[in-house]
Amino acid sequence: MAIGIAETQAITRYEQVKQYITARIRRGEWKVGQRLPSESELVEITGVSRMTVHRALRELMTEGLVTRAQGVGTFVARPAPRAELLQLHDIADDIIASGHTHRSRVITLDTARADVDLAMSFDQRPGSKLFHSVIVHYEDDTPLQVEERYVSPHFAPDYLNQDFSVAHPHRHLYHIAGPDEIEHVIFAITPSQELQHLLELETPEACLQLVRRTWVQDRIVMKGIFTYPGSRYSLGGRQYM
Repeated sequence: MAIGIAETQAITRYEQVKQYITARIRRGEWKVGQRLPSESELVEITGVSRMTVHRALRELMTEGLVTRAQGVGTFVARPAPRAELLQLHDIADDIIASGHTHRSRVITLDTARADVDLAMSFDQRPGSKLFHSVIVHYEDDTPLQVEERYVSPHFAPDYLNQDFSVAHPHRHLYHIAGPDEIEHVIFAITPSQELQHLLELETPEACLQLVRRTWVQDRIVMKGIFTYPGSRYSLGGRQYM
């Protein structure tokens, strides 16, 4: 039976659906990792259209409250500290603007199959084909960033044919189309042995890790994982009111 969401006009219907879902998660009725009712079930429960439910779930996913995997379902996400950045420049431009020399070293450029986490990130089925790259960016001779990207082949079919030791993924992707929507999530991490090696850290130190997703025409086209040594780089933004 519908709960009468459609009858309240004080706020938009999709916001009411978001509030309905959020309230149950915060009260503990739906716990971390638990699968939510399907879109069809939420339509029946809330009395709104499927399009309205879909928009509400998509916004909750962008806000980090739920995760979705095509053909699997929608799940309550694990909470994580979050900081919003207003803008992120190409690392090469940042280095050059600071008066230093930029160079990059390509570690990996290949095809990957999406595991469950990646499938949820792209709203696709597990096993879906993605392009994968790992690149180390240097300021003069010092590693400043490890850039790992997963890219939709449908969006950038020539991605694997690029020479990213000369060109940069950021510019290649923006040349195809600028994003309609961007999501940034920041973590403080202890680097893995592989990251420690790529960043040439003598001992493990706290690193900043920025996870970025971009949407073009309502589809997720890229997930990037950018890792910086905390002692060498900072992330921030400035907003004019």
